[in-house]
Amino acid sequence: MKTGKISESILKRSVLKGIEKVHSEVIKGAGVGEDCAFLSWKECDDSKEDESSVMAVSTQTIALGVSDAAFLAVMAAANNLAAAGAEAWAVTLAVTLPEGAEETLLKELMEQAFHCCRKLKIQVVGGHTEVSRSVRRPVVTATVVGVYQKNAVLMDAEKGKLAGEINNSECPPAGLDIVVSKWIGMEGTSIIAREKETELLKRYPPSLVRMAKEHRNYLSIASEAATALKSGVYAMHDVRNGGIFGALWEISRKLGVGLCVDLKKIPVRQETIEVCEFYNLNPYELLSGGMLIMLSRDGKRLVENLENEGINASLIGSTNDGNDKIIVNQEEIRYLEPPVPDEIHKILFF
Repeated sequence: MKTGKISESILKRSVLKGIEKVHSEVIKGAGVGEDCAFLSWKECDDSKEDESSVMAVSTQTIALGVSDAAFLAVMAAANNLAAAGAEAWAVTLAVTLPEGAEETLLKELMEQAFHCCRKLKIQVVGGHTEVSRSVRRPVVTATVVGVYQKNAVLMDAEKGKLAGEINNSECPPAGLDIVVSKWIGMEGTSIIAREKETELLKRYPPSLVRMAKEHRNYLSIASEAATALKSGVYAMHDVRNGGIFGALWEISRKLGVGLCVDLKKIPVRQETIEVCEFYNLNPYELLSGGMLIMLSRDGKRLVENLENEGINASLIGSTNDGNDKIIVNQEEIRYLEPPVPDEIHKILFF
């Protein structure tokens, strides 16, 4: 298998096919394009004896060997919850260090995790740490748990249907506007700028490299997800591995719709363009944590609501009742294919 996220066909054949539902409390479990699971449980408060709540859980691993692996792992897992309409509360961490690693490395990784937790207002509640000769660089896995938000009410527990999602058999999600927040490639840009700063400074001014590093400040999608839920969004999907092209493919497959997107309307910052040009990367297939895809019946209103909250947003296309996933670039038309390994894997980090 190739480096990076495994393909959809392998996922279905070797992972999802063997999963069996054991407990009725599992409202929604693993699936293609499903990054967050939901479980129900009864409230412990005696005054709420008959009231049930919904817990959300998601896991992300960072094995790139980058200096801020713990920060990125916690952020990515928390973003999965936000995109699913849940609020993150706590995180457990599994940290595996290479043989010979110093204690200072562990302290540095934990401080990154604590910094991300302070930013997101969550806390570390447990985990596991070990040293292994099987890894050459730190591997960090974050499992974030939280609750389904009060303003995103569970609609049909029997079918696993949650607010903000469409039941295809009842209402085919065609004719929805596709809105995205912020810019593509932010996570990849910030990683490259931090890890390859010396190389980049040989070509670009310090101000550009600094701004590229600061893309990390925009990686949380909690704010736009909350605004989208209040605006009556139909579905959300956070953009990460495989970039915007990979995420568009995933949400199209998940909802069973076609789509048409205007390439020129997909927002990208100049720092990302320059970094991708330097390393000959495709910015549309670059790690894009910090961007959220939102499907809405009224995309213009959603964009306006997001911008009123100080969040950059763009309406880039719409869904349709076909099967094609079309990207339009002026007179040129391209059809999206299944996601390929993220462009970030073309660069080696040691």
